[in-house]
Amino acid sequence: MIKLFRPLKVLSLLLVLSVLYNFQASADENIEMLNKQGKELMVFSKKIVNIGSGDTVFWKSTDPGHNVEFIKGGVPAGVDKFKSKVNKDTQYTFEVPGIYAYWCTPHKGMGMIGFVVVGNDKSNIEAIKKIKFLGKSKKVAAQLINSL
Repeated sequence: MIKLFRPLKVLSLLLVLSVLYNFQASADENIEMLNKQGKELMVFSKKIVNIGSGDTVFWKSTDPGHNVEFIKGGVPAGVDKFKSKVNKDTQYTFEVPGIYAYWCTPHKGMGMIGFVVVGNDKSNIEAIKKIKFLGKSKKVAAQLINSL
């Protein structure tokens, strides 16, 4: 009985460690869509997130009137359009490495933009720099791009 107990104990420990490793290896991110954060109006709670391929970003519609839309020309080649409904929580699982530029459609001119960097791949940075940002988004985008 004692000989059987020890391997089960080791196996149980390995199983627990495996679950914990997989939980910690995940870099899923949560971002809130907000009317105000500090002195800023119409913002995402995190402007830049870095994740790995296969990770998911969850956007929470904390305040009303917001959505998430990938900006045309602001995603890696081969990635389809993505646009959530206004006032709805949404999520996206990122499979293709690169930079993803997105904004809140109703508030893009107010600077409500963000970037997701997948796999630390910045190979599409030149395409990101060519995006025609609107209004306050021009200044916010320049600051964010410089910090990438």
